[in-house]
Amino acid sequence: PAVSATTATISGTTTAKADSKKISEAKWGKANIAAGWTCIPNILIRRQKTLGLDSIDLNILLHLLTYWWEDENHPHPSKDTLAKAIGISPSTVQRRIRQMHAGGLLKRVERRREGNRSETNLYDLTPLRAILEPHAELELAERKAGYAGRRERMTKVTKVPTSTSV
Repeated sequence: PAVSATTATISGTTTAKADSKKISEAKWGKANIAAGWTCIPNILIRRQKTLGLDSIDLNILLHLLTYWWEDENHPHPSKDTLAKAIGISPSTVQRRIRQMHAGGLLKRVERRREGNRSETNLYDLTPLRAILEPHAELELAERKAGYAGRRERMTKVTKVPTSTSV
């Protein structure tokens, strides 16, 4: 069921937010929600092939998304952390991220510490958001066209042909 938007508040939070949490807890369990969750646009998964992503690329992106909590606070897990979580080598993570960077899906931002020492890279996923947008708009248009066609079929009066016996 959809969560209704409401202006009523409970201790400074909207009831829609509280309802959403209850729905998520009912679906996944309180402990799983308390341990953390990630908002992932369905279009990323549904258009994986169209976007040219294989299962490793998608898995890397999904892991990066778990670290992206706020728009301007870009994720910065180490390649080692990603590799261990996915079960692949750090060099595979590095190569795939380099390819996704070259393909415009993300921006890799190098960070340096004092003494020119390396820090984990920042991964800006806003290009991915921009790339997904037209796919989402197409999906919505296809959905709307499907609904319109279905509505027309359901409301169109058609007489059932009768057979005449001789």
